[in-house]
Amino acid sequence: MLALEISLLVVGVLLTASILSQSGKDKNLSGSIAGGAETFLGKAKGKALDKFLNKANIVLASVFGILALVTYLLHS
Repeated sequence: MLALEISLLVVGVLLTASILSQSGKDKNLSGSIAGGAETFLGKAKGKALDKFLNKANIVLASVFGILALVTYLLHS
């Protein structure tokens, strides 16, 4: 039970970090705060990084939802 709660915490932290690492769609203020992935890594690498982070967000959010549901069902 404790391992399930710890894994829920770890997945939550990873999900938060991956969401905050993405660059914004409008590329205005959020792009400069995020570090400008396109200027630092080049345009192709910046787009590949955003594509990877988008897929990682989907996977982590799904795992987080499943873990939260299982944790709730086991506690009740």
